[in-house]
Amino acid sequence: MNREKVIFSFFMILALTLNFGFYAGEVDNPDHHNVYELFAVIVVNLIATVLKFGDRSQMGAMLLATSLVAVVQLITASIVWGYAVHVQGTEITATAMATIVSLSGGAMLANIISVVLLVIETATLRH
Repeated sequence: MNREKVIFSFFMILALTLNFGFYAGEVDNPDHHNVYELFAVIVVNLIATVLKFGDRSQMGAMLLATSLVAVVQLITASIVWGYAVHVQGTEITATAMATIVSLSGGAMLANIISVVLLVIETATLRH
């Protein structure tokens, strides 16, 4: 068993499951989406992205691209959250939360594609 592949796969799947945990719930209800969970999703996605930099194959390029898409959308979601709370000076509105959750949904789709590509890559390996 390749320890590097296990760690790589672990972070990819953890990124997807954390993202799903944040995404689940009513889209416009701030009580269903925790800011710390969004932070955890961003950190784990950044770790997964860094782990993808070493692969020089075409599949590695696709995995890196999907990871970068997820990171961009999650960082945008955190910027929207920060703007809504700190710049506007109010509690998070339903509209802002819907935007944040929609962005995390796009990131989750990118994470799903990453995991599917990982499964395809694993299935095509021959020993």
